[in-house]
Amino acid sequence: MQWTPQAERMQQMLARGDMLQAPGAPDVLTARLVEHAGFNAIYMTGFGATASTLGAPDIGLMTQSEMLTQARNMVRATNIPVIADADAGYGGISNIERTVHEYAVSGVAAIHLEDQVAPKRCGQMAGIRLMGVNESVKRLRAAVQCKGTHALQIIGRTDALGVEGMDAAIDRAKAYQDAGVDLAFVDGVKTIAQVEQIATRLSGHKVISIVEGNETTALSADTLRDMGFSVVLYAVSTLFAAARTSLDVLQNLKRTGSTQADARRMMPYTEFVQIVGIDAYQQLDERFGGD
Repeated sequence: MQWTPQAERMQQMLARGDMLQAPGAPDVLTARLVEHAGFNAIYMTGFGATASTLGAPDIGLMTQSEMLTQARNMVRATNIPVIADADAGYGGISNIERTVHEYAVSGVAAIHLEDQVAPKRCGQMAGIRLMGVNESVKRLRAAVQCKGTHALQIIGRTDALGVEGMDAAIDRAKAYQDAGVDLAFVDGVKTIAQVEQIATRLSGHKVISIVEGNETTALSADTLRDMGFSVVLYAVSTLFAAARTSLDVLQNLKRTGSTQADARRMMPYTEFVQIVGIDAYQQLDERFGGD
């Protein structure tokens, strides 16, 4: 597989005014499926990574090294920009420096750093606690300085919407832009009216996350592009789809003792092995393997 600098590619896409549509990938296989489906970016979701790695909720249980391994493996397996969840940087300022460095070296295109205090929560959950805005600004300034001239995109994420309301969330997002981040991200959005407010009140490159279970799923990619969003994340779409389909198939198998009725819902073996790259490995074996 030809390696392409993903951070540079994303930087160029943003400069051209392209919008990145990034479905969430809870694992490397799903990342390959996202690329196979023709999307121009992948979102390494912390919610999905926690579920697929630990079988647990997104409450800050994943370590930096676990998240980094997930991101690095996705970069190796695909050739489109990977946008990675980096939580709140995994500690103090020195931890942020290491986080930025390690993610940049891994080849990811962008990371988002949030303004929660431990224990963190998924942006759609209750119980979120925020660090002070001044502290968060300092941490983001440190992240921007640590990346130096590297093309890694720093996304400043705020979870203030569900805690302090829209005005506070917009104020924080603007403060993070002033701190030098490449994109601003107001998370926890649940309504179309909230999306419209963010689009109207926040200028510059911005990120929106569309989450199943709320009305924002009615907004098309074209609509979000026209509203001025640079990146659209679909954090849990593939995770929820895979979980629903797998559970249905398993329950039918348990009940009937056969998978025959669900065969049409499954990917054929021949298609699956193509997606995981069997041809490239067979060509290597044919060219260099054996005597």
